[in-house]
Amino acid sequence: MSTEVRVPTLGESVTEATVATWFKQPGDAVAVDEMLCELETDKVTVEVPSPVAGTLSEIVAAEGETVGVDALLAQIAEGDAPAAAPAKKEEPKAETAPAPAPAASGKDVEDAPSAKKLMAENNLTDVQGTGKDGRVMKEDVLKALSGTAPAPAATAASAPRAPVAAEQAEREERVKMTRLRQTIAKRLKDSQNTAAMLTTYNEVDMTEVMALRSEYKDLFLKKHGVKLGFMSFFTKACVHALNEVPEVNAEIDGTDVVYKNYVNMGIAAGTPTGLVVPVINDADQMSFATIEKAIAEMGAKARDGKLSMAEMQGGTFTISNGGVYGSLMSSPILNPPQSGILGMHKIQDRPMAINGEVVIRPMMYLALSYDHRIVDGKGAVTFLVRVKEALEDPRRLLMDL
Repeated sequence: MSTEVRVPTLGESVTEATVATWFKQPGDAVAVDEMLCELETDKVTVEVPSPVAGTLSEIVAAEGETVGVDALLAQIAEGDAPAAAPAKKEEPKAETAPAPAPAASGKDVEDAPSAKKLMAENNLTDVQGTGKDGRVMKEDVLKALSGTAPAPAATAASAPRAPVAAEQAEREERVKMTRLRQTIAKRLKDSQNTAAMLTTYNEVDMTEVMALRSEYKDLFLKKHGVKLGFMSFFTKACVHALNEVPEVNAEIDGTDVVYKNYVNMGIAAGTPTGLVVPVINDADQMSFATIEKAIAEMGAKARDGKLSMAEMQGGTFTISNGGVYGSLMSSPILNPPQSGILGMHKIQDRPMAINGEVVIRPMMYLALSYDHRIVDGKGAVTFLVRVKEALEDPRRLLMDL
């Protein structure tokens, strides 16, 4: 009996995906819920598990193909007996069973089947992988065979490229942008083209927050089972400021302004595949511990590529922390249709004038990018000042001041 493996529902407004990786080859035994392949959409990576136990008899959609919702991906022959594996359309199986080619690093990640086949045919055992988690892809093997080491993916430009000298062209590599990277590029450029974006800056003395965190971090961890970080303080401070300046928590819909009477906080996170913004719903109703747990959970999912569509939708305001990478100052780009985004930066000791004396304080630059169509300069500056005040004196958060 044969069972079809089809493309699952991909989420709201997503109608197609690209087959990124097959983890099984025709003829391989599979268990129930064992991952067969990964599909890459313009927002998330979707894993496709095996619905039954048996043998993968046919792969219909090869790596790199674009498939729609409910499209046929593969066929599985149910039962324990191995099924004869028909040849792929583009990648026929070798006459002799190819032995897996382990990477020199001894990684546990399965290389692409097409890559393993090429490596076996050409007696290659040490190929630098550029795929997810260091997987060796077919392109990596082809580059190794041609004597050219794989290079980082080139970024695509919106305008035609200038002519490149022949000797330089031989040293370049052209790699198609992933769907996620294409979507990031489009959304960020659309944001610049649509919003009247402006950025205002301030700086915050982190002395009190750092002292409070240092004093209570052990007790906080013991009671709540999660570390006390800076993000919960910034989230609370932003919620406090959004209550006073509601237009920063609003969006434009045609000729209407939609004010949100809740705060769904987006927390920008960098991943190996690109920038994603998981959303913490109803952050204005959460405690410090609940916020920290939510951030930790979302961060782990983002790193593992496990975020669902629903977990990245519905945000009303975003916080981006470039400080974790060492950024001292930057202007974040709005996450449409939101009207505001706060940029955090590196904490750095600087000499400050305090009560007529020069003292060393841990300082952080803050940047608020906002849509000037809906947020006036007064509102933006007021918002940033309220965030600064709340962080420099965290007691204000308890008293709603």
